[in-house]
Amino acid sequence: MSTPSRTSLLHLYGSLLRTSRAFSSYNFRTYFVRRTKRIWREFQTDTNGSPERLSQFYVDNINELDVLRRASIVNSIYGGRKLVVESNQGATRVRGDT
Repeated sequence: MSTPSRTSLLHLYGSLLRTSRAFSSYNFRTYFVRRTKRIWREFQTDTNGSPERLSQFYVDNINELDVLRRASIVNSIYGGRKLVVESNQGATRVRGDT
C-alpha cells in the first residue's frame, strides 16, 4: 500500500473525532474522544515514522473508524438517560444573591 497523504490522514482524524462525538452516552463519548487524541498524539511524536508504519497506522485507524461507527449506532439505539453532567452543558449559572 502506498503512503497516505497528509490530507487523507487529517480527514481520517476528523472522521474519528466526529464519530467519537456521535455516541449518546457521555462516558463512551468522552472516552473515545480522549483515546483518539491520545493515539494520534503518540503517533505524531513518534520519531520512527517510516512509510510502512504510517501505512499500517492508517489501515488500523480505518478499521477503528468502522468499529466506532457500528458501536455509536448501537449506542444510540440502546442509549440510556442523560447523566447529570450532561443536562446543563452550555447553560450559564445565575447567582441568586446578585
